[in-house]
Amino acid sequence: MPSAEDFATWEPLLRLLLVGDTERRAGRSVRVSGRIGRHGCSLSRRRRGRMSSAERAVVEHTQKALARGGVEEVAFTAEVHPAGRTTLGLVRHCPAVEAASGDSGLGVLVLVDGSLPEPWRRLPAPVPAAVPAPSADPVLLERTLRERLPDAVGATEEEITAAEARLGVTLPDELKALYRVTRARRDDWGDDHEARNRVYSAVGCELSALDDLHRVEAATRHPRWGREATTVVRTPPGAAVQSLAGSPGWIVFAGYGDELAVDLTPGPRGHTGQIILIDHEQSIGAELKADSLTDLVLNRMREGRPVHRERRSPLVAEVGSGGLPTVEAAAHPSLEVLSVRAGQGAPFGLGPVTGMPRLRTLIADPGTLADPLEIARLAGPEFLELGTQEWRVLLDAGAVPRTLSAAAIAGHGDQDRQLHVAIANELLSLRGRPRISRTVLEGDLGPAHGRWTVDGI
Repeated sequence: MPSAEDFATWEPLLRLLLVGDTERRAGRSVRVSGRIGRHGCSLSRRRRGRMSSAERAVVEHTQKALARGGVEEVAFTAEVHPAGRTTLGLVRHCPAVEAASGDSGLGVLVLVDGSLPEPWRRLPAPVPAAVPAPSADPVLLERTLRERLPDAVGATEEEITAAEARLGVTLPDELKALYRVTRARRDDWGDDHEARNRVYSAVGCELSALDDLHRVEAATRHPRWGREATTVVRTPPGAAVQSLAGSPGWIVFAGYGDELAVDLTPGPRGHTGQIILIDHEQSIGAELKADSLTDLVLNRMREGRPVHRERRSPLVAEVGSGGLPTVEAAAHPSLEVLSVRAGQGAPFGLGPVTGMPRLRTLIADPGTLADPLEIARLAGPEFLELGTQEWRVLLDAGAVPRTLSAAAIAGHGDQDRQLHVAIANELLSLRGRPRISRTVLEGDLGPAHGRWTVDGI
């Protein structure tokens, strides 16, 4: 069987992308590109709409070849000349690269293994005045649950103490009261599914066993540098829940997917032990569901507000291309994310923001910086997205900031993928990270015809 690095493997897919080709019939070369992995693809197709069964067969043929070779994903670019001579470049990503969502670009280079954007490293702010809600009533809660679950097996004080030691926190009285009534172990129910349903009905949620209590860790919420490097969040003075990705005081006690947690690190207007919802589709923040566990069990719910992702100044600023006219106008001690776009006023100098203490993300379109070496004077950038020329200046001067955790190369990688890969590998090598591999294949697709069809596999 052809391997993932045989031209024959890719020929049917390239023919699929050339359906409707007019450039070669006019005597011009054509470039096609895409990204294909075992479980999905993004292709530069000319015909829009859903794929036909024959087209899906072509894609699956290529995916099977990748699977046989143990390859997760490949980005490709092919230049097809009018007579059919074809140069195909394959870029196989490494564990140090977050793949891009589209069909071009290398994605994000993760220069520090396991690193997270700053909002995902943020710890909860202390709120000394926070206390349990007036509705929190452990005695009423325990009495209500015992009436609803008279035969449940409760946790011992030793088991509760062991859970606290494992988590490193003192559990709130309400949560202790709940588990004194039922420790929610499957072993206690055996094959009695009705017993499990009774616990669900009594508590009002899919209760986890005492042994399964866990904290919400920011890293488990799947943040991606490519999407989250520009995310900024803040906790407003009137917020009940802190705008965090995780907290040692968010103790999950229910749910599979979306999770419910008791909140021991509430916001300025919240209550210790309030109940919050961790949405599995969100990578940061939580929503207030009840002021207390007692309210949850007694179905006294309240509408909460999810975290606000801030997109306004002074935390975020965009200069050029309809944004602010100068970098000086963006300078503010709270500035975290700066984008410099091509347009009127470019190139721009970074001098006004070199002293900004919180500036962590800089995205600059190619050619928009008057002096790329000014980047070395920034206080502590953790993410940079620059053009190849700007990266070249920094690399040649040995001025790539040591504070960087991730980086990206601006522009479409299919325009000059070889140069992008070379720059990327230099950046990865600086940190001892795995390199990206690139393979160039030559083949012949034959001359363009009046009509193209997709061959079945």
